[in-house]
Amino acid sequence: MNANVAEENENTTTAPLRNGSTTTAPLWNDTTAPVAARVDALVAAMTLAEKTAQLYGVWVGASDAGDEVAPHQHDMEEAVDLDALLPTGLGQLTRPFGTVPVDPALGALSLARTQTRIAAGNRFGIPALAHDECLAGFSAWGATAYPVPLSWGATFDPDLVERMAAAIGRDMRSVGVHQGLAPVLDVVRDARWGRVEETIGEDPYLVGTVGTAYVRGLESAGIVATLKHFAGYSASRAGRNLAPSSMGPRERADVLLPPFEMAIREGGARSVMNAYTDTDGVPSAADEDLLTGLLRHTWGFDGTVVADYFAIAFLRTLHGVAADWSDAAGLALEAGVDVELPNVKTYGAPLAEAVAAGRVPEALVDRALRRTLAQKVGLGMLDPDWSPVPAALEGADLDRPEALRGRIDLDGPENRQLARTIAQEAVVLLSNDGTLPLDRPRRIALLGPNADEPTAVLGCYSFPQHIGVRHPGTPHGIELPTLRDTLAAEFPEAEITFSRGTGIDDGALTGIPEAARVARAADIAVVVLGDRAGLFGRGTSGEGCDAETLALPGAQQQLLDALLDQETPVVAVLLAGRPYALGRAVGECAAIVQSFFPGEEGTHAIAGVLSGRINPSGRLPVGVPSGPGSQPATYLGARLAHVGPVSNVDPTPAFAFGHGLSYTRFDWTDLTVDEQEAPTDGEFRLAFTVRNTGERSGTEVVQLYLHDPVASVVQPVQRLVGHARVDLEPGEAVRLRATVPADLASFTGRDGRRVVEPGELELRLAASSADHRLVAGVRLTGAARYPDHTRRLRSVIVRDGDRPPGAA
Repeated sequence: MNANVAEENENTTTAPLRNGSTTTAPLWNDTTAPVAARVDALVAAMTLAEKTAQLYGVWVGASDAGDEVAPHQHDMEEAVDLDALLPTGLGQLTRPFGTVPVDPALGALSLARTQTRIAAGNRFGIPALAHDECLAGFSAWGATAYPVPLSWGATFDPDLVERMAAAIGRDMRSVGVHQGLAPVLDVVRDARWGRVEETIGEDPYLVGTVGTAYVRGLESAGIVATLKHFAGYSASRAGRNLAPSSMGPRERADVLLPPFEMAIREGGARSVMNAYTDTDGVPSAADEDLLTGLLRHTWGFDGTVVADYFAIAFLRTLHGVAADWSDAAGLALEAGVDVELPNVKTYGAPLAEAVAAGRVPEALVDRALRRTLAQKVGLGMLDPDWSPVPAALEGADLDRPEALRGRIDLDGPENRQLARTIAQEAVVLLSNDGTLPLDRPRRIALLGPNADEPTAVLGCYSFPQHIGVRHPGTPHGIELPTLRDTLAAEFPEAEITFSRGTGIDDGALTGIPEAARVARAADIAVVVLGDRAGLFGRGTSGEGCDAETLALPGAQQQLLDALLDQETPVVAVLLAGRPYALGRAVGECAAIVQSFFPGEEGTHAIAGVLSGRINPSGRLPVGVPSGPGSQPATYLGARLAHVGPVSNVDPTPAFAFGHGLSYTRFDWTDLTVDEQEAPTDGEFRLAFTVRNTGERSGTEVVQLYLHDPVASVVQPVQRLVGHARVDLEPGEAVRLRATVPADLASFTGRDGRRVVEPGELELRLAASSADHRLVAGVRLTGAARYPDHTRRLRSVIVRDGDRPPGAA
């Protein structure tokens, strides 16, 4: 028998269809066969060129003229001949919605037609996996712009973030997208870094719990969540984007890696994206110990590792560890990078040539190929009745594209309400002398560069700021009321006078006297300051928009100081992507309200906090510095990183991690501990009471910190190991119970192993990292224990009588 005929017969099966009928089809199309068998059959039938084609993406419509949305895009982008690529197939389509403004229905139709071409163009009928950005909402024209991740952290509310992510995922899935490039799990180490707005905060436990919730939500909608950036990106020297990282192995293991571990184990993330940076000279894209040893062999991750945009090519151009494109491809493939994004540069001809020459084993290609094909099988993309038409276009007349315009709404009422709820929970009241809430002021001076700017609420990965700015004249696609608009609606009887004063970063001083005059004539002055999100220096916050200091950009501090010189009370509102030092304002402002790019509904939330319609409940996910030059600093510092007689520099923040005020008061009492001692494989159980002693309903955010006074290696003075939001009516009290596994006291010891050591500990129940309300002294007993990756990763805080999450 002819060998090809034999192979064809072995790979042929009777495949069931969803309508109950059957068809004769190759084994890889058989939905009843095991995934591994389907993948193996397809790998065996493919040529080398067909294999490598599944390992890269194509970015149709991307600019190669330097108008970039990715680092060095103009250096890396080349004209793409899609038709020339189709006979061998295509692994991924890059950002079909997040590249140019397009009506969602027309974009879905275009994607469906492209997928039809791709599947028809290769002999196996394999479509491309389509990925897009979804950092603060689906990055598509007309899609809901949710608050940025730093605001997710400020909510301390994983359940709410999970609901948001599920909504984002449903919108993406409805138009034919399969993979989302989020969440960012980088832990803030230096607030000067431009991408702070994209992070969840400066504490790994908060990043882990909130980020894992986002993963669960996105994956629940059938979207492949992509964890980024693995690992060390946020620890770059001096907060400069892509700068080398100098952290030691313990900092990496105990601060930067735990959120990824939690999101994989508990969230079920199916993809990971490498970091751009090198750590101690080893670029992440070429780090086999990280991408294969830790990620796969230790943690058991079985999804795909995708390259951050151009990261494989950067092994040659930026890192200098590869001699040519094929060398870069070999290094990345061996390390464990399965897919090259956004375009083919190294995994195409250079990789195939290296394999043919024996420089790269074809087994490495097959390894990556099996992972990518398994993902496509899991998404139903190799099923015999797969259709390129997404759910949102089912039943529509696809031959009349213009009739489809407006058919798909990616910013419906449910989305907007969810965006508003998150924005409300994320507003942080930093200080208040009793001026807030405002009591029906007659004359309001509304001042500052962000007071009447629609995009002041958006982060750099929102569609209007990421893509829309490159298309002047194109509408935003969503409603973006300014704070001037929402204050007018919130205080309809007030006379509101506006003066900009100065720009975000233009340094202009000429408008400040007029702003001061307007303030003098008012009952209250509301000054709205902060950032403009952008990319690579086009903004004051965002990717590639790093700061030399944490002083307010431009002349904003001069404006603020001039207003404080007047007799009118000043309320400062920050719409920003990072915390800033506020100088005199900390002690002299009547109130300070912090909001981290709160999204399209953000100004409604801020106006509600100013009026008192909303009782603020946000808490700081990053500390606010006392001075502009104190970075890098974090509350996670060891003893010598805090104020002391050994240095004249005081890094104590003006407002600490976890800080946030309310319009009501809470008392914490009656702490009990079931057992003061527990073995190193045990747990501690605490109970305490929180009472709302004020006159209005409110939310207290309970935070649980662990202090280890004596350890075999230097430890942070304290670190977060639990949190919970507690809603209480006036006078209401609730008994809370906390269970804290001994595993949460573990750290990386001198020998590089994670250890739980016996000894004294403090469990600090707190309203912030600087406001401890109840402290329990406990002791771990027995021998030191070395837990592995199956250790317990979180504590549980529940109301008395409630079952812990996951309990039977």
